[in-house]
Amino acid sequence: MRPGVVAGVSGLTLASVLAAVPAVAAQPQAAPSPTHKPTTHKPTTKPTHKPSDKPSDKPSDKPSDKPTQAPARCDNPPVGAPASAITQQPWAQARLDFEKVWAVTKGNGIKVAVVDSGIETRNPQLRGKVVAKMGADDGSVRDCPGHGTPIAGIIAATDMRNKNVPFFGVVPDVQLLDAKFTSSESSDNDKNLANAIKWSVDKGARVINVSADSPKTPWLGDAVRYAQAKDVLIVAAAGNAKDQSKALPAYPADYPGVLSVAAVDAQGSISNFSNIRSRIDVSAPGQGVTSIFGKGYAVGTLDGTSFGAPYAAGVAALVRARHPRLTYQQVINRMEITAEGSIGTGSGFGMINPLQAVTALVDPNAKPSQRKAKASLTGAVSIAPVPPTDHRTRNIAMGVAGGSVGVALVVAFGGAVIPVGRRRGWRPTKARVPQEVAED
Repeated sequence: MRPGVVAGVSGLTLASVLAAVPAVAAQPQAAPSPTHKPTTHKPTTKPTHKPSDKPSDKPSDKPSDKPTQAPARCDNPPVGAPASAITQQPWAQARLDFEKVWAVTKGNGIKVAVVDSGIETRNPQLRGKVVAKMGADDGSVRDCPGHGTPIAGIIAATDMRNKNVPFFGVVPDVQLLDAKFTSSESSDNDKNLANAIKWSVDKGARVINVSADSPKTPWLGDAVRYAQAKDVLIVAAAGNAKDQSKALPAYPADYPGVLSVAAVDAQGSISNFSNIRSRIDVSAPGQGVTSIFGKGYAVGTLDGTSFGAPYAAGVAALVRARHPRLTYQQVINRMEITAEGSIGTGSGFGMINPLQAVTALVDPNAKPSQRKAKASLTGAVSIAPVPPTDHRTRNIAMGVAGGSVGVALVVAFGGAVIPVGRRRGWRPTKARVPQEVAED
């Protein structure tokens, strides 16, 4: 894995997503140009070089707005499917039900940085969202690989259900910072990621989404500490792993104080590609996810921890908007305390719960081990799924209970009959008809 590999689809490529969308995506402008081939390599879970603890030169304390790599034109921009291809509400939206939080806050006044491959702002659901940009313009389209745009869409896409668009973002009223650090699926310069994080901090981000993974480097660690010193919350993808036994921790996710996010599927199980070697805080939908792709949509085709992170980042932005006095660490604690509970290795504190994270009554100084949160006065309740019935245990319990009742009845009967029998010497009595019946 080269430094700064994006952590999606175990390597989300333009070609792989276009292959999964309807034929409408195969428009003339989407045809491969003879002068450009979309990158098709997939990131591995192991860096190609061992990261050194000693930088070759001192990292700059001041990020630069200038790109550190040559701009690449987008001759084959992402297209995606039309909104009509989304025939039902995406499962992640139905599962998280984050629109219930909008009665309390939609994130107004919060800036969220998308540290990625750029944002395609020509998509109508992202129009007017980006308030600052970093990096090369890459011709007419900013997001050549088509990775940063779906991240931005999950976070902040405008609710356009009045125009028959079922998809929308977690926190629609935030402002986006387009912190572009690469024009491809990886960055040749591992300082670019660090510079993008610092730039985002200086531009006023309150939440930074990093759907990329990198080896542990001095400049990346310095950028994370810089953000934390400014009380900025970094949300990072835990990374993808083809072979968990060979996987390495992903950074910045594995740094202390970074909200590390694993991916789950529509059944709520941890995705088999979600890197369990990284430290995990919470999990979020990251398999079979729908989002914006170019000027269209990737409909249920997005797989990767890349797409779990922005759901968590969106919830973090909602929390910061509703509870502006909480520090970044208190926001993390709150999200962990109100999560749905661990489901095993690699799930952290479990699935994020947007409604509880924003509205539950939680002591600001509570730690994640103090798991119990009270429902708020706004009517917040847990949305954890009902656990499956354990029929074997239920049958055993019913058998024991039934047997206990039977024994109790026998004991009661014996207690009433035995004394009478003893008094009569166990002689039978003559049956008598009640007087009122005999008179009839």
